[in-house]
Amino acid sequence: MPSPYSYDLRQKVIKAIDGGMSKTLNSSIFKISRNTINTWLHRRRETGDIKAKTGYQKGYNRKIPDLEQFRKFAQINGSKTQKEMAEEWPDKVSDRTISKALKKLVIQEKKTYGYRERDEDKRKKFLAKIRDKRPEQLVYIDESGMDNREDYGYGWNELGKRYYDLKSGKRSLRVSIISGLCEGKLVAPLTFEGSCNRVVFEKWLGEKLLPQLKTGQLVILDNASFHKSQKVRELIESVNCELEYLPPYSPDLNEIEHYWFPIKNRVRKSEGTIENFRDRVDYAVKLTS
Repeated sequence: MPSPYSYDLRQKVIKAIDGGMSKTLNSSIFKISRNTINTWLHRRRETGDIKAKTGYQKGYNRKIPDLEQFRKFAQINGSKTQKEMAEEWPDKVSDRTISKALKKLVIQEKKTYGYRERDEDKRKKFLAKIRDKRPEQLVYIDESGMDNREDYGYGWNELGKRYYDLKSGKRSLRVSIISGLCEGKLVAPLTFEGSCNRVVFEKWLGEKLLPQLKTGQLVILDNASFHKSQKVRELIESVNCELEYLPPYSPDLNEIEHYWFPIKNRVRKSEGTIENFRDRVDYAVKLTS
């Protein structure tokens, strides 16, 4: 860990500034940054001196010594992510340090489920087919949606206690999203109010997605009923692309599924900065695109 600049050097720098030397020239002569000079000037205005702070540390603290203080902090900031909590904590700590402190106070368990109804043979055949394709040849499609009642669904609190917050009990607006995904980028994303159906999907497919498809691409859909109309197949094949359906009960094989969570998370977390719900969804989709 580097030591703070000596008090003698600090005095020389500030004396030169007081004598009329520019910060740029001062920075060049004494080999320090303008930000450092500004920090020292600010400290003199605040404290009357330019001495280094005692206990100065440039890096992160590795521990939070007062867990009782942290317990109260976590109760107040329980709706924040670990990174946000690290930024709010009075000392400079990493989100890893926050995580360790939380584990001493709470236990969190998560479980991921598959489906017993999966057909492993069909899954193997599907994986074998896409394995022969280059990434730019695969276009995954899916829909998702949110309503204005959804918020950031997690909060830290003591073991055995829940974090309580308030949210609206009435759903006044639902916003849906349709998009393709190719090489990790959203393709033709569309947001609209209401729920998706055959008419909306076929209109989006014909007007938004098809102009962006390239000959030979494989378009991958799940088994939603409105995906299986003859018109959907005809539209995709009209631009010399191929249609492939996911194996039943296999949403984990649809790459775009992994993009909905960060989008929804951004929507929830922007509630305090963007008032209109539809605008929050559009903003989150734009950031992800």
